Amino acid sequence: MGYLISGIQQVGIGVENFTEAWKWYINIFGVDVRVLEDDTVAERMLPYTGGVPQKRHACIALNLQGGGGFEIWQYSQRKPQTCPFEVQVADLGVFAAKIKSRDVAAFRELTLKKYDKVGPLSSLPDGTPCFLLTDPWGNTFQIVEDKSIYIEDHKLCGGVVGALVGTRDIDALMPLYTRVLGYDKVLYDVQGKFDDLGFMKGGDGTFRRVLLACSEERKGALAPVYGASTIELVQSLEREPRKIYEGRYWGDPGFIQLCFDVTDMRALEKACREAGYPFTVDSCPNGEKFDMGEASGHFTYIEDADGTLIEFVEAHKITILKKPHIYIDMLARKRDKALPKIMLRLMGLFRVKF
Repeated sequence: MGYLISGIQQVGIGVENFTEAWKWYINIFGVDVRVLEDDTVAERMLPYTGGVPQKRHACIALNLQGGGGFEIWQYSQRKPQTCPFEVQVADLGVFAAKIKSRDVAAFRELTLKKYDKVGPLSSLPDGTPCFLLTDPWGNTFQIVEDKSIYIEDHKLCGGVVGALVGTRDIDALMPLYTRVLGYDKVLYDVQGKFDDLGFMKGGDGTFRRVLLACSEERKGALAPVYGASTIELVQSLEREPRKIYEGRYWGDPGFIQLCFDVTDMRALEKACREAGYPFTVDSCPNGEKFDMGEASGHFTYIEDADGTLIEFVEAHKITILKKPHIYIDMLARKRDKALPKIMLRLMGLFRVKF
């Protein structure tokens, strides 16, 4: 392909109260390692922010046991606009994020001691144990059993290992996800009613579900951190879905985007364009670097056929410690070589606590 996709870097979550949300996500999902935090102006997302720069407060936070992170994002000066309807299964966009757990049943019991919007223990169509939970702001998470651990942190759950994406036409979306994004292995392609979706609004309907995975292990500096991931495309067979972000801005409450860690952005741009998905946002159109203080790099966006936002990030600099300032120049190292675990352990020395 010429480019590498190392895995899901993060799922973006728009919130109304940054501190309250991050505290809750740490308490439930253990995302207490700060990769970066930025409280400046989003100047390069104008197609999705009303054509004007918007001030915001955002962070990327990880669970060291592996999986992608959470990008928690709040408008600082504009009042966030919540979704005017309750999101249902198969609505257009990311309608649920997948979180891994080494022991789904035990994690569910632990979560129930802290929180009550938790669905029953169930299983995916392929038999993988799972359950759903909805956070206090209406975002749904599907907890799936995955016993892989990157760094043992004595938690029952890890980070993001996929997403459920609503679509009008699964077959139309397949080339993007299978060929461009590399999810070329179909784990199941099924139709019917499914008990595991029943906890979510509209989950008692009839759906087609296709779960996609990668046939080969991902490569890249942070590929072992992200681990294996899946994308589940879900299509309602009996109702017209609604677009979750219709009439709202990027960054408004909900799952904003699904973000992938990539290498060689220009090769990826060519592949996306040839597949009919040109970049809608490019932070560095002239080869410059986009500086976020604790990190720098190059980010771009595409929309899938239903308007779901997919972000790509090519990291150029990653800060490991602020004091003393230790950082990694990603452009000065072999891009497909994994970072030593000691680097992530150093990031974990200073946990975020509220």
